[in-house]
Parts: sequence; C-alpha cells; structure tokens
Amino acid sequence: MTPQQFNGSRAAAAERNPGVTGEFLTFRLGQEEYGIEILKVQEIRGYEAVTAIARAPDFIKGVINLRGVIVPIIDLRIKFEVGQANYDQFTVVIVLNLGNRVVGIVVDSVSDVMTLQPEQIKPAPAFAASFDTGYLTGIGSVDQRMLILVDIERLMLSSDMALMDEVLAA
Repeated sequence: MTPQQFNGSRAAAAERNPGVTGEFLTFRLGQEEYGIEILKVQEIRGYEAVTAIARAPDFIKGVINLRGVIVPIIDLRIKFEVGQANYDQFTVVIVLNLGNRVVGIVVDSVSDVMTLQPEQIKPAPAFAASFDTGYLTGIGSVDQRMLILVDIERLMLSSDMALMDEVLAA
C-alpha cells in the first residue's frame, strides 16, 4: 500500500464511521499479523537513517526530524522479539499521533485497512503474570486470518517503553 492509497483509505474510513474503533491498520512483525486503531496513524513512511540516543534501550532506534517535529522511532520487532530486524527498502515506519506525542514504529510491512465488527473481536487470552498482555485489545478474526490487536497508545505510554518522559528528556 502506498502512502497515497493509505491516506485515501484513512480519509474514507474516517468519513464513513467517525470515532468508530473497529477500523484497523494491519501490519506484519515476523510471521504474525497485527492491527492498530486507524485513527492513531498519522502516516506511513519508508525507513530512513535515525539519530541514535545514547543509553536508550535496543528497541528505541533513535529519533528523526519529521517536518520540524522530533519523532522517537521504536522497532516493534525488537521490542516484541519477533522476526529479524533488517533495515532495507521494504522496512516501514508507521508514524502515530498519540494525543500530544508523535512516535514512529518500525514494522516489517503494512497490509491494509480492515474493518472489524464487534463479533469478530475476541478478548485477548490470559497468560501468566510474567507476560503482560495489558496492551492487547483482543484477537481479530477475519476468514482464516488472525490479527493481534494492539492498544498502541497504552503500549507506547507504558513505563517499560522508557519513551515518553525519560528518553525525550535526554
């Protein structure tokens, strides 16, 4: 999907169902497919060189200057420990607008925008206390596809991301 196609899909989705959270941008990390609420997505870009931040966790690749806004870049492949973190012409950055913060996440590829009805979304399974699933909103099921639905704002604002206050202050 090109950025122009994405922006057209996003505009059409917002017009049809303003405020509806059943629209998801789907993307791949390793062999799994994930979805995030479309209204959190600002744009999709190719991966570009980042400016590293000293002593940041491995999954925080650094920052970029996006039209005058300094944007932290998080590699979800490293954070979730899925897939190989290769950076090439196919690597994609999803730029998110989370309240008053702009953050970029690196993923393997972006698939499409998908509308899920409430009956297609099942609760996330419970796991042992050592595995936090609090950032999962559920599992989406469409035909034979399973989507891991992520509450991207909750994930990005979580303290283990070391993103919002600590890194930006550095």
